[in-house]
Amino acid sequence: MKVVCVGGGPGGLYLAILLKRQDPSHDITVHERCAEGATYGWGVTYWRGLLDRLHALDPESARAVEDASVRWDQGVAHIGDRLTRQPGDTGHGIGRHRLLKILADRARELGVRVEFESGVGADAVPDADLVVAADGVHSALRTAHADHHGTRLTEGRNPYIWLGTTKVFDAFTFAFAETEHGWIWAYGYPYDDEHSTCVVECAPGTLAGLGLDAADEGEGLALLEKLFAGILDGHPLLAGSSAGAPSAGSASASSAGSASAASSGAGARWLRFRTVTNRSWHHGNTVLLGDAAHTTHYSIGAGTTLALEDAMCLADALGTHSSVPAALADYGARRRAELLSAQSAARHSAQWYEHLPRYIGLPPHRMFALLGQRHSPLLPYVPPQLYYGLDRAVGRLEVLRRLKRWAGPRAARALQGRRS
Repeated sequence: MKVVCVGGGPGGLYLAILLKRQDPSHDITVHERCAEGATYGWGVTYWRGLLDRLHALDPESARAVEDASVRWDQGVAHIGDRLTRQPGDTGHGIGRHRLLKILADRARELGVRVEFESGVGADAVPDADLVVAADGVHSALRTAHADHHGTRLTEGRNPYIWLGTTKVFDAFTFAFAETEHGWIWAYGYPYDDEHSTCVVECAPGTLAGLGLDAADEGEGLALLEKLFAGILDGHPLLAGSSAGAPSAGSASASSAGSASAASSGAGARWLRFRTVTNRSWHHGNTVLLGDAAHTTHYSIGAGTTLALEDAMCLADALGTHSSVPAALADYGARRRAELLSAQSAARHSAQWYEHLPRYIGLPPHRMFALLGQRHSPLLPYVPPQLYYGLDRAVGRLEVLRRLKRWAGPRAARALQGRRS
């Protein structure tokens, strides 16, 4: 089978790896319009479940990804001058540039042709049995048949900016700073031994009130460094990825989660998140993958994971079905169903931040608890104090249920022993 993949992001590269492992005779080319080593963004996050699946499907690249990742098992929230720290699931961070290099090297090792500075437009797609549109949220291949795909793009309310910093956080860090124009907040997480990602978000009125919408890059960064001095410890915020970032309008710079990373590698800009959905994921022998097919709000940190899971599902469908059309139909149906929970969580997470004043006055430990529950569809409709109490009560009941299940057989055996 001849496969052409348009877009050299994690999803496209991993699909090429999986297909080559299935059948080394596949003729696979990945076209990436940017130069090798030039990528937008900073670090990406993932969780242990994804790493386990990577190890099962391609142990070689999984080991390299794990070795290049940093880990944390705590969350920290700075709310004004208040602080709370809580244990959590183990998270992983890896530099996007490093992840792409690992996957590209592994793909080439298996015989995939990875062609950089090789742009492919909708009117010039090479002839192939399968064409994979992995060209981002602004996908040219998808846009050419938008009516068929039923593409819908919805823009969020809050502006955000994707930055880096030389401050290496020791946990997934949230910081909420109050200003005379409203609250502004940051999410920070490490991705190597020298850098962290730092995403800043606020309401539109806060952005305008602080003058960040009109400030030049230096002025904007200086103000943000002042607002978040408590977590940066004197370290600077960085606008241009050290890996070198292409124009935000390019296919590879079009990820909905990180598109703000740059303008020609030298800056960042405030954006509003674009949620992409599609009714149909394929047209003829062309199939959508990753951000071309779907996006989920960056606050749940799932963009890269979902793109890799797309690749896993598509490779499985192609290996299971005897025809490409049947495989593409199966892949689209399965992934649309699997994404429902993530899309719901992302939608409610974004809304939680859009209604931050509803929660920000709670004691830090309670506010942090609701921050962890922001994916719940009930939270917007229940008073925060009541929801917190209900959540605690449900948690205690679940502990009692587990204890009862664990103790039940033992208690029954003990009682039987006494009777005998």
